[in-house]
Amino acid sequence: MATVTLDNVSKRFDTTLAVDQVSLQISDGELLVLLGPSGCGKSTILRMIAGLEEITAGTISIAGEPVNEVAPRDRDIAMVFQNYALYPHMTVGKNLEFPLKMRRLGQQEVQQRVQDAAEMLGISELLERKPSQLSGGQQQRVALGRAMVRDPAVFLLDEPLSNLDMQLRGVMRQEILDLHARLGSTMIHVTHDQQEAMVLGDRIAILNNGRLQQLATPLEIYQQPANRFVASFIGSPAINLLPVDGPLQQQLAGLMQLPEEKLELGFRPERMMIGDQGDLSLSCQVVASQQLGAESILTLQTMDQQVLMRTSQPQSCAIGSELTTSVSLADLQLFSAASGDRLEQAIT
Repeated sequence: MATVTLDNVSKRFDTTLAVDQVSLQISDGELLVLLGPSGCGKSTILRMIAGLEEITAGTISIAGEPVNEVAPRDRDIAMVFQNYALYPHMTVGKNLEFPLKMRRLGQQEVQQRVQDAAEMLGISELLERKPSQLSGGQQQRVALGRAMVRDPAVFLLDEPLSNLDMQLRGVMRQEILDLHARLGSTMIHVTHDQQEAMVLGDRIAILNNGRLQQLATPLEIYQQPANRFVASFIGSPAINLLPVDGPLQQQLAGLMQLPEEKLELGFRPERMMIGDQGDLSLSCQVVASQQLGAESILTLQTMDQQVLMRTSQPQSCAIGSELTTSVSLADLQLFSAASGDRLEQAIT
């Protein structure tokens, strides 16, 4: 069972606490995504799992066995790096063979593993080429293949798609999903791209400033974010946040029981509707419009605040026009203004 467990793991670089008491359990065969902004500690966590960074505190276990003192080569993991790390002087075939020859496997087994990986990834015709003769997507497939041939218990993927253009990134996301489905291996994928995380992850671990913010399925994170940071980090455009006071507070008091503290109301741009059919109504003025083909992103002014609305009905939303919008009660989120934590609603 290729489970991976982090128990109160911390990492300090001199006076900087990069990872702060993170606990995770990745199930056998799960594809877990570590997500967060630059500097949040996600790549450091991956490197500690791989054994490339020492742990300051805590325990990491693979298949139930602590590996804090185990050398990287003995952890039964394979890592795919952001820069692919292919040997430029070797052919694709030699790049795929290299980790197997380092393990002194027989030539027949080496050739079989290379052939199987190349066929699975669709790179059989590239085996005699050098990395410089490959496109970015082809180099990415070779890097994945070099990890695959080792038949590891755990795959570690460190932002492997960040160097690809947007269209190719979409193709490679699907290829990683297909690869995971075929292999059934445990995979831990690091990214700062929230769309990539939502597409790939069985679950997502969101980090900020070295701390775990939430660990849940993509849908749970979207619908029930643990706090204001998670709500703001997931979703494009970002969630709207308004202070709960004045007329807004009066409207909300008729819909739910409000605690005695300063609050912020959150609702996603795609959940706003034109018209007053929702539970919460907002009188707005259209400030700006971004055309996205079938949809538009409208910037709206309401109660001295600006909010964004994603709509497929931009024809009646000329700049400067007055607009009534609404949001259903089920799509409203309340956050503590002090702690940022999401609060459970008590509907009246």
